[in-house]
Amino acid sequence: MAIILDGNKLSQQIRSELKLELENLIGHQKPPKLSVILVGDDAASSVYVRNKEKACNDVGILTETFRMPSDSNQKEILAQVNTLNNDLNVDGILVQLPLPSHVDEIEVINTIDPSKDVDGIHPFNLGQLVQGSPIFVPCTPLGIQQILLRNDIETRGKRVVICGRSNIVGKPVASLLSQRGVGADATVTICHSRTDNLPNITSNADILIAAIGQANFIDGNMVKPGSTVIDVGINRMDDPTKKRGYRLVGDVDYESVIEKVYAITPVPGGVGPMTITMLLNNTLKSWMKSNHLPGNVA
Repeated sequence: MAIILDGNKLSQQIRSELKLELENLIGHQKPPKLSVILVGDDAASSVYVRNKEKACNDVGILTETFRMPSDSNQKEILAQVNTLNNDLNVDGILVQLPLPSHVDEIEVINTIDPSKDVDGIHPFNLGQLVQGSPIFVPCTPLGIQQILLRNDIETRGKRVVICGRSNIVGKPVASLLSQRGVGADATVTICHSRTDNLPNITSNADILIAAIGQANFIDGNMVKPGSTVIDVGINRMDDPTKKRGYRLVGDVDYESVIEKVYAITPVPGGVGPMTITMLLNNTLKSWMKSNHLPGNVA
């Protein structure tokens, strides 16, 4: 039976560390503050934002959410971003994605002050990551790296295969794990919808990262015995036996894979909580930088 890489448990451990770090540094400084922009009433996004608010409160980070109507135009959203850019009390800005279809998402992201881009997706921060001198690493890739590091799963010299090439997960996690240093030094392959003979590639991976957004896509025939599987996907599947009428599953067919691999993240309770925890990490890091404070964060 595989080792279950419990993201909930690890998140609580790291949040306790962040809380202690903040308590040791706070002194006469104002607390860190994260500002979130939520456009529209997407149910999943609203749940994510509530979870982020609770996590901030637990650690001691102030948080404020600006809820904007779904028909908000580009100019209004950019104005809100710029207001937060200029607010000296704000250390981190998060624009909850996805945005409504009429909004130019790239322009909104590019408008965020890179020094407050705690989601790590501004081109400046992505460029710093590629150069090997990251400031804010995107939260999901950083969470994945922490899962591997803190569970003593070696990456140096290992073959990592990533299914998915998004700017939020696939590309940055490839860059992160191929850097020089601890928790990296891997040989990385990115696969996508145009990849030929995908099972031949995934079945040779020492570490397989699934981030494609297709429920149960990776099955037991696509993984290497003894490998580690990181499942980033979160998909709703109809299930009349559940009170909500659905259940959450990942991009990996958990039951067909678990008997074959060394370790695997569950869905839910794997990568998801680590993503939120790394948002707290980055917000604290931004606050420390703006106040010229030393500290131990990722």
